[in-house]
Amino acid sequence: MSKFRLIPFKLEEVKDYTKEVPPGVQLIEAKSIWEKGCQGEDVVVAVIDTGCQTDHPDLQDRIIGGYNFTEDYGGDPNVFLDNNGHGTHVCGTIAASENGEGVVGVAPKAKILALKVLTGAGEGSIESIVQAIDYATNWKGSNGETVRVISMSLGGPGDDTSLHAAIQRAVEQNIAVVCAAGNEGDGDGSTDEYSYPGAYDEVIEVGSVNLQKRLSQFSNTNDEIDLVAPGEKILSTYPTNQYAVLSGTSMATPHVSGALALLIQQYETETNKKITESELFELLISHTVPLGYSTLEEGHGLLNLGVNVPAKSGM
Repeated sequence: MSKFRLIPFKLEEVKDYTKEVPPGVQLIEAKSIWEKGCQGEDVVVAVIDTGCQTDHPDLQDRIIGGYNFTEDYGGDPNVFLDNNGHGTHVCGTIAASENGEGVVGVAPKAKILALKVLTGAGEGSIESIVQAIDYATNWKGSNGETVRVISMSLGGPGDDTSLHAAIQRAVEQNIAVVCAAGNEGDGDGSTDEYSYPGAYDEVIEVGSVNLQKRLSQFSNTNDEIDLVAPGEKILSTYPTNQYAVLSGTSMATPHVSGALALLIQQYETETNKKITESELFELLISHTVPLGYSTLEEGHGLLNLGVNVPAKSGM
């Protein structure tokens, strides 16, 4: 059975208390969309990861459902708690509530569907990931909600046809699939490092920069990178009601997933019509700023919700 792993990440710090808009959320200028009355309200993001601390004070109002595809918790499908830390951190970057108690996510009114495919040790099978993608693609909420974004901060070196097909099915249903580029980067932008599912053409592949907008040494570089987002020293929610600072392309990815929730709400409020996955991608890319790296390193550039430039074609 093929194994996929958590995209490796580095734990920098754990805190019992904080109250702030994290630096990464500030860097991508999420507030510029909030000020237009859009915080991702009722947009559902499926987070395929290690689960989530569903009663974390900053997340308890954001969880719309979940499912456990692992053997953890006796294989009980209804227990999708996070026994690793990674998934809770990702969820907080996407959608931590603006409740005045802790951190604020990129889309603080979005909803999270927490799909646990990785164990406490950060491992999972391709089969479980495929099942989770299909679950997200077909999921319906009690009020008819559907998943609009799938966020995956996981990967492996192997190209798998069943995984690729599941992603294609999701995209055909107008779900944007956002994936971490991977942390096997060697600091040389001219050499390729591929991690799947990030390297599939159908997904939005996210590389990492630091808070000074410099490309992260560990960030994979390849011809499928679509954009970069903050991935170093990222503050977010962490199990047992804590907060942690983590680094990795895993941390860059949820900034983009949250940004998509904001853009979906803004577009659909303004136009009164549903945005397609391809239109959403173009809209996302119109909110990027080139940093001066090659397209293999930065794709279209750094996510910045405060700008809106004509979307570039190609790639």
